[in-house]
Amino acid sequence: MTQYIPILIAVVLCGLLATLMTSASRLLGPSKHTPVKDEPFECGNPSSGSAWGRFSVKFYLAAILFIVFDVEVVFLYPWARIFRQLGFFGFIEMLVFIGILTVGLVYIIKKGALEAV
Repeated sequence: MTQYIPILIAVVLCGLLATLMTSASRLLGPSKHTPVKDEPFECGNPSSGSAWGRFSVKFYLAAILFIVFDVEVVFLYPWARIFRQLGFFGFIEMLVFIGILTVGLVYIIKKGALEAV
């Protein structure tokens, strides 16, 4: 059990430090509230509308499609690294892979998934 004492000391010290810093900030920091300070900050622009605005589903669809194609392209790097070792079979397999990606991309373009919102 003695081997856990340094970990316990570190956890206690971290907790004390966090409490001390939070308390010092509350005690020493300015606490005058004004309507301008209480307003949400949006990159220097005045707030416009509710923060609970709804996004179009197309926004999420475009984000998911970007992630899917981005992750798929990551598979090209290891293939390019060992391209000569794989030979002609590896080349054909990658052509099939890229072909499937191309068919998927053409499909989502035809469906209009990448059109502006």
